[in-house]
This record gives sequence, structure tokens and C-alpha cells, in this order.
Amino acid sequence: MSSKVGGEYGNVRANIDVHKLEIYLKSHLPKLKLPLDVKQFKFGQSNPTYFVTDSNNVRYVLRKKPAGALLSKTAHQVEREYTILAALHKHNCNPKTKPGDRVPVPEPYLLCEDTSVIGTAFYVMEFLEGRIFQDVRVPELQGNDRAEVFLAAVQALTALSRVNPFDIGLGSFGPNSPYFPRQLKAFSKIAEAQSVTTDVDTGERVMQIPYYDEMRTWYATHLPDENKYGGLRIVHGDYKLDNMIFHPTENRVIGILDWELCTLGSPLADFANLTQPWSIDPANPLLANDTLYGSSYRAFKNQPPGPEVPVTLDVLETEYCRRMGYEYPIKDMGFVRSWMLFRGSIILQGIAARAARRQASSENPGHYVSGVETLGKLARDIALSEGGNNRNGGGEARAKL
Repeated sequence: MSSKVGGEYGNVRANIDVHKLEIYLKSHLPKLKLPLDVKQFKFGQSNPTYFVTDSNNVRYVLRKKPAGALLSKTAHQVEREYTILAALHKHNCNPKTKPGDRVPVPEPYLLCEDTSVIGTAFYVMEFLEGRIFQDVRVPELQGNDRAEVFLAAVQALTALSRVNPFDIGLGSFGPNSPYFPRQLKAFSKIAEAQSVTTDVDTGERVMQIPYYDEMRTWYATHLPDENKYGGLRIVHGDYKLDNMIFHPTENRVIGILDWELCTLGSPLADFANLTQPWSIDPANPLLANDTLYGSSYRAFKNQPPGPEVPVTLDVLETEYCRRMGYEYPIKDMGFVRSWMLFRGSIILQGIAARAARRQASSENPGHYVSGVETLGKLARDIALSEGGNNRNGGGEARAKL
């Protein structure tokens, strides 16, 4: 795929009733001109995502829930995606919001909760023309541009993390209790529901998460003090390079996408997700078959900048701390990076479970299955090497795992 388009798309895989969609959108978006051309983006593993073009060549993006009975009541909440986008767009349009404090998001146009239209709830938002970099090595760019892309991602993230959710009407968007205990509880329920799923044809059980019970115990006994990092903030939940659209020619983020996992919580989660490659050792034998989905989990740990590594972790973390007002280095990052990988294993297990039930929206969901085991084991490796709440020490962690 070219990095100069807003996303790769093709034929519709999760069918929708285009005629009913046209009737509904025409009555709610008066400027829209029929008929519509509808394609489906290849991204959007959980919530099917569509590229809609009207007869005036005006382009839109539609996100919907997957069809059928869902394994989790907390996943696929496109209503929450719309809510966060609407609140941030309003924040950006506030005359009191300084340019550097605006959070780059597409403008949301409407939310439809009437399931009689296309079978599930959906929302429509602005299509942003720009570049999506699917490989964290950013091979499309040269020189300082590669580092600048990641520094721009840090800038966009800190703009989001500095927003006080209570100031923009999102005080009840998520629970007001500490984030990581909630995450542990919620994703444990999801994992346990997914783990008993069997293939509808073969009866084979879905891929299991390695070291599941002992890692749950370890996380519960190594929780960071979230008050040190400003308390509750808006958490994107899947903040990584290929969930951003960059300006067509400038190294700046113009849109953060895929807000399915957004909530209120610790901003460290998003920074850990963005910088996950720098916590994985390229010599780790788990990476030998290179079967992880996409390229978000490359291994950059302790590697100098070069063709494989666009920038060092120290540069990114220093800039992040400067913008957030945190002490450098952040001692709790070992816990957070391990948890984000473990959570990633649960998310991949969900894709595998939907594939087993023939509900996956990906063109090739089987490609993701091996990542369940790989991410789970990488999470344990980071916990062992970086230790509980000490980035540079793993003695306590090794004693308890």
C-alpha cells in the first residue's frame, strides 16, 4: 500500500444494505448526493470500517459494530468512539484552545443507533487525506523525517493526555477509579470468555494465552501509583503509528483513528503502546518467525538509529516527559509495557475467537492467531527483565514469576 493515501480498501467483506444506508444518510446529511460507492477498509479488525464516496466525490468513513452475537459487551462500542471524537472536536473548535493543545481527530458527523438501517449501530466521520505508515521502521522516509514522524506522534499524544476530561464533558466517560486495576479486571473477563470459544467447523479450542494465571497475579501485585502521572486522563487504548494519519507532505499528525478501546485512565498506557518496539529485544527467539500482525511489534531494544530504527527511546521518552512534566526516566514503564503486550495477546485472542465463529472482519484473521502466544510470552519476558516498578531491575520480578 502507498503511504500517501488514507488507508487501503477493497471489496466489501461485511455486507451492509447500501439502499437503506443511502436513505438514512440522505435525510441526515443533506449535502450528500446519491448514489453512494461503498468499499471496505482493510484495517479495522474489530469494527468493520467503510470508505463511502458520494456522487459529488465527497468522501466519508463509516464505522459499525460487527454483525451477530458478540462475545463481549464491553467491546465494539462505536457509540463511545463517536462520543470521544465529538468531545475532542468540540474542544478543538473552542476559541480558548491554543493550537498546540488541539487533538488531531477527524470530525464526526452523525451517530446512528437504529439497528434497522444496516443491522448494527454505526457512525460517520470525515475522511482525512494523508499518509498512514504501517511499518514502524518508516522505510518510506529518509533521514530526520523518520524520527520526526515519531516525535509528531508524541506531540499528538501529549496534546491528548493533557486534556482534562472533566473540562470537556467526559467526566463520566469511564470509571473514576485507577486504570490498571480496572484493565486487569475487564480484560481478564474478556480473556476468560474468549478462551472457551471453539471453531464452528473443527471444534478446536481457540489459542490460549501463555502464563495467563501467573501473569494476572504478577500484575495485581506490581500496580503503579497513577497519581504520580496526573490521575485520570483520556486514554486512546491502541495508540500506535498505524492508527494515525499524517499530513500528505508534513511530518505532523492530522488524525488519530480507531478509538474503540478509549476510556479514562493512565496516559502511560498510550505512550507504552507507541514505544513498544523499543522494549523488545531483536535477539528474542520468539520473533524468529516474524508472524506478528502488521509491523507494530518490531524489536528496537538497545539498537542505535539506522535503517531499522528511526529514533532512540531516550529521545522519545525525554520529549514525552518534557511535554507532560514527568521526571525522566519513567520508572513504571516496565510494568506498563508488559501489560500492554499482555493485553495485546488478549485482543489477538479475540480476533482468533471471532474467526472461529466466522465473525472476523479481517481479510486474513488466521494470520493473527500465532501472535496470541508470542505477545503473551513477550509480556512475561519484559516483566522478568525490567522488574515491577523499576525500569532497570528485574530481581523482584524474577523471584515472583
